[in-house]
Amino acid sequence: MEKKRLLSLDVLRGMTVCLMILVNNGAGEHIYSTLQHSKWNGMTPCDLVFPFFLFIMGISTFLSLKQTNFAWNRQTAYKIAKRTVLLFAIGLFINWFDLLQQGRALDFEHLRIWGVMQRIAICYGAVSVFALSINHKRTLPLIATLLIAYAIFLMLGNGYAYDSQQNLIAQIDIHLFGQAHLYHKSPVDPEGLASSLPAIAHTLIGFYCGRLMAMARTTEEKVLKFMLAGGVLVLIGYLASFGLPLNKRIWSPSYVCITCGLAATCLGLLMYVIDMKGVSRSRLTFFLVFGTNPLFLYVVSELLSILFGSRAWKEELYGTLHAIIINPYLASLVYALLFTLLHAAIGYPLWKKKIYIKL
Repeated sequence: MEKKRLLSLDVLRGMTVCLMILVNNGAGEHIYSTLQHSKWNGMTPCDLVFPFFLFIMGISTFLSLKQTNFAWNRQTAYKIAKRTVLLFAIGLFINWFDLLQQGRALDFEHLRIWGVMQRIAICYGAVSVFALSINHKRTLPLIATLLIAYAIFLMLGNGYAYDSQQNLIAQIDIHLFGQAHLYHKSPVDPEGLASSLPAIAHTLIGFYCGRLMAMARTTEEKVLKFMLAGGVLVLIGYLASFGLPLNKRIWSPSYVCITCGLAATCLGLLMYVIDMKGVSRSRLTFFLVFGTNPLFLYVVSELLSILFGSRAWKEELYGTLHAIIINPYLASLVYALLFTLLHAAIGYPLWKKKIYIKL
């Protein structure tokens, strides 16, 4: 039963990473709106991929630390610290690699501090420390406290202001790290310091769902618990959105609840299809390729994306596709699909030989 459950998790993780690569690599000026992040308030399908990954990471953290009986020891502490630092450092390296390709390798004054990998690092480290330090019965109260505190912070700090000079979230990052070290395509850095608080709560929801999974005695009970949890979270998020609109850039509490709810529902459905109905493993190969080496393939995609863009390979390939496919939106999508398939080709030999690169 354990292997089947983990297979479901690997498939959802694979779907998530696959979509992360797809939506990050549209080409040209014409990209389908569903493959772009919402500019501010609101949510597109594209806005689901990163929160899904954090939710899954929360579950995986529970399952991993459960093997140590959630006990502090030097080896476990070292492993957590090492992985947290490594993930953050890889994120910094990706940002530096972008500068390198622009011929600005020593321009550390404009090196962005935050990013996707950095947020993953912070959430992993924080949730792991919680898992080893606090009674797990306090998980839900802690999640509620973090989200309520952040909601109050948003209301008092102009958190929804589309202006970095008025938005306290932006001002915290600007004053602590400097404007030159932040993301410049949004009023706030979407992976900045203040919004890491709800992202940690987000990962804790995944952690709590991992606990629900471990406590369930049968697959049917697992499916029921995840579907129920998903429905409750979506309802809470929907009701909260009337006062606190969905917003990925600031990682609003309503966004946390709805995306976690949808992730839990998707995992419940996959458990039903894979574990209860017994879908052939061979039919899941494509997503298992991404799901068994998720962060490695994501990092490779970021580096290759920067390389393709800086060397004009992306522009040339898109131009060739557009010459064949008149519709610029479709040509952009085909480019993104080909780029994603490239990573499937990179990951397949690793999956076939059971080589798992853990970051």
